[in-house]
Amino acid sequence: MQTKSKPMLAAALIAAVLLCAAGACQAQSWPTKPIRFVVGFPPGGPTDVVGRIIGERLGENTGQQVVIDNRPGAAGNIGAELVAKATPDGYTMLYASNAIALSPGLYSKLGFDPAKDLAPVTEIGSGSLVFVVHPSLPVTSVKEFIDYARARPGQLNYASSGAGTSTHLAAVLFEQRTGIKAQHVPYKGTAPSLVDMIAGRTQFLMGAINTAVPHIKDGRLRALAVTGLKRTPSLPDVPTLDQSGITGFEVTSWQGVFAPAATPAPVLARIHAELIRIVRNPDMKPKLEQQDMEPTGPAADAFGKAYRAELARWTKLAKDVGLKAD
Repeated sequence: MQTKSKPMLAAALIAAVLLCAAGACQAQSWPTKPIRFVVGFPPGGPTDVVGRIIGERLGENTGQQVVIDNRPGAAGNIGAELVAKATPDGYTMLYASNAIALSPGLYSKLGFDPAKDLAPVTEIGSGSLVFVVHPSLPVTSVKEFIDYARARPGQLNYASSGAGTSTHLAAVLFEQRTGIKAQHVPYKGTAPSLVDMIAGRTQFLMGAINTAVPHIKDGRLRALAVTGLKRTPSLPDVPTLDQSGITGFEVTSWQGVFAPAATPAPVLARIHAELIRIVRNPDMKPKLEQQDMEPTGPAADAFGKAYRAELARWTKLAKDVGLKAD
């Protein structure tokens, strides 16, 4: 028995060494052809805008073209599934918003496992959402809004950029924490949700700050709070929801890069290094700040841990309140 196992053990060790060597060689040569960034949202939205900035810089640094492939639908899940099933060679990646951690809990049937089929590479940046109301509402603070909404259960409509996005689940969490009842009106992206919000067809929105700020400044929307634990530089006079009496309320809007789960570790490490080089470049900070994001760039394991915690948090919320997107 022992004599038979020795050749098998030796063969296994040789195979492991060869596999490791192959991964290392692949990482050293990467990239040798164009890279595809799959974005699960339409062109022009916040995720697409930053994804193109990062993709352009990655292309400049590596000497290979980075192609943006927009695959909108199902709160980013269509794009995520495509990447989860792609060849794991480092040439197809997902440029994702935090919808990748929020939306899976709403879908009873996904074509991929968000916890097992994607490898988190790194977070690019993080920011907040802004809680805005239509100026026709007679409220100027979060407390006034809560009192107004409680007196009108089910009568107010809130917009989102799609079921399962941060703009949707931030509002659901707000409902849960405050006890108000409102009607969700999902849109296919940020722009159409703002159009109807400004027109008064919906009454409130937890929206992307960079797209809402111009409308706040010209008076077409009224900002009541931001969803992070600290104020945002573009709206310094607007308090956080935590400061407005909803203790500990925090919803961040982050973006990050994922690869197919079976991508060799040396290749993932090379991709991570290239992305960190971009994020840490001083000239990237003002570019991300224009999108109301702070550059981050954590280690892959730290990003993976944070992603899985977010996935568990929002899956529990969806279950607790009975949310379904299909």
